[in-house]
Amino acid sequence: MEARLLRVLCMCSALAVALPARPPSVTIGALFTFDSVIGSSAATAIRLAVDDINRDATLLRGTNLSVLLQDTKCSGFVGTIQALELMEKQVVAVVGPQSSGIAHVISHVVSQLRVPLVSFAATDPALTSAQYPFFVRAAHDDAFQMAAVADIVAHFGWREVTAVYVDTDYGRGGVDALGDALEAARARITYKAAFPPGADRAALGDLLVRANMMESRVFVVHAGPDSGLDIFALAHTLNMMDSGYVWIATEWLAAAIDSSSSPSWRAITMGRIQGVLTLRQYTPDSDAKRSLETRFSAASRQSSSINVYGLFAYDAVWMAARAIDQFLGDGGNISFSVDPSIRDANGSALRLSSLRVLDQGEQLLRKVILANFTGVTGQVRFDGRTLVNPAYEVLNVGGTGVRRVGYWSNHTRLSVSAPSWTDGGGRAPNRTQQQQLYSVIWPGDTTAPPRGWVFPNNGRPLRIGVPYRTTYKQFVSKDSGPDGASGYCIDVFKAAVALLPYPVPVSFVLFGDGVKNPSYGELVQRVADGSMDAAVGDISIVTNRTRVVDFTQPYVESGLVIVSPVKATSSNEWAFLKPFTPGMWAVTGAFFLFVGAVVWILEHRFNPEFRGSPRKQMVTIFWFSFSTMFFAHSE
Repeated sequence: MEARLLRVLCMCSALAVALPARPPSVTIGALFTFDSVIGSSAATAIRLAVDDINRDATLLRGTNLSVLLQDTKCSGFVGTIQALELMEKQVVAVVGPQSSGIAHVISHVVSQLRVPLVSFAATDPALTSAQYPFFVRAAHDDAFQMAAVADIVAHFGWREVTAVYVDTDYGRGGVDALGDALEAARARITYKAAFPPGADRAALGDLLVRANMMESRVFVVHAGPDSGLDIFALAHTLNMMDSGYVWIATEWLAAAIDSSSSPSWRAITMGRIQGVLTLRQYTPDSDAKRSLETRFSAASRQSSSINVYGLFAYDAVWMAARAIDQFLGDGGNISFSVDPSIRDANGSALRLSSLRVLDQGEQLLRKVILANFTGVTGQVRFDGRTLVNPAYEVLNVGGTGVRRVGYWSNHTRLSVSAPSWTDGGGRAPNRTQQQQLYSVIWPGDTTAPPRGWVFPNNGRPLRIGVPYRTTYKQFVSKDSGPDGASGYCIDVFKAAVALLPYPVPVSFVLFGDGVKNPSYGELVQRVADGSMDAAVGDISIVTNRTRVVDFTQPYVESGLVIVSPVKATSSNEWAFLKPFTPGMWAVTGAFFLFVGAVVWILEHRFNPEFRGSPRKQMVTIFWFSFSTMFFAHSE
């Protein structure tokens, strides 16, 4: 009996050695700007998430979770210092930051110290690079958002866009993604209006004046809430919020509207952004989401509502807590060690030697990436390093609020139906309503979609490419007149332009050297590249060219034709003789007689039918020749 008890005690001791005891507490960090639209919502959401996790008896099981909040003050330098201070306190994970620029810098710090960085608002697509192995994005990156913007542009038939953006990693990364998405939709950014962070209103006003001189009237604003609202205030002052303009704001505007419940703010700000389209990351309705929104309103000091970034921050904390729980459950041990490559320089007061490396940081990172649960934002699961099921709401600002006019997802694209995914993130079961939006009220309180362009005020006429041919000059050729080109194609183009209700200044540009016919494929590519605005000439419509440019309806039909004179003639019973002339009939008859004579020469010695009197033989020859016209002879 004593021996059996001893064996049981030994087994329990072995298990205790194999599975270390859970620590009584574990600390994570949080980096964001406290006094910002995103940060103020994230701060309350993170605190609520920590409280909910510590109340959940099934999670962490005896280990208390605490969080250290650090203010980055929208500064890359301050953010780096705050990140180093968090690392000194040996946090096992960091939630944040909200800024893509700060995330680029801090990602190098956490990669060196092997601490997972779970960001809820850094949306620069470049952050998914393998250069940042410990960066995990708990929201959807701007590549999806810009694909939604490009689909909206294509839906209304616009081809040129002016991008107004802040000149940071966040702004440049988003606009680069927008350019790629527009190119896939056969549209393009014709003018990039970039402004530095912290630009004053005078600089922003000059920027808008220059942008307003361009042809495009479709503006995409990709900025932060503060500078973005300043842009709209100045646009309203410059009468750029009137009819004919199109304004599309990325999700920063929806976050600003959702976060503010002040009647005075809404009365002033909403009046300046009437008719604007904006996007918001789609989060399905659920009891957990409604409960969080209620508790957020009660806990918020400013009685504001939670925005979508607050929802993603809440889920980011849960993601980190679940990863820590699974890490500890698999026998992981939270310990830190000294990295010999990190040491203080002589006389340095930065205390770099106090930084410690999380020994099993790679294992904890894998647990974060393997997250699979349903949070307040929907399903939280990664495909590689990308959060599954990206979707957005398309909102139209009107009155004192916003109106949803549709949805966008990477499965259904534009639709008036809410995204609905099958298990595993498959396609929505109902895809009958695609590429559709409800009616939009545009700036100027109009419902008709704006044309999206005007003739620019910078005086540049349209550059029309004309092939400088050496043959078939009736279609198009060089001319000594003021236009520099003439021909049938030029006349058709001028007639079409004359039908427009507004003047169109054009300039014909000869393409080619006049010695040999130019390459029409290269001319079409010049139009696709933007070197020329259009091309006029005898340009064939072929499949590979239609993929890069648009063609008009063909006005010249090419192909083989037969031209013959038309005259009235009488018809009689001898009409069958008219296809051939008398001479042709005589030659044909002579050939028949010749054939009959040849057959007689070959047959009369052996065939009794070709023998007899000379008269009979002549009749046989004529009869044989005549019968070949109607009867095929055979053995």
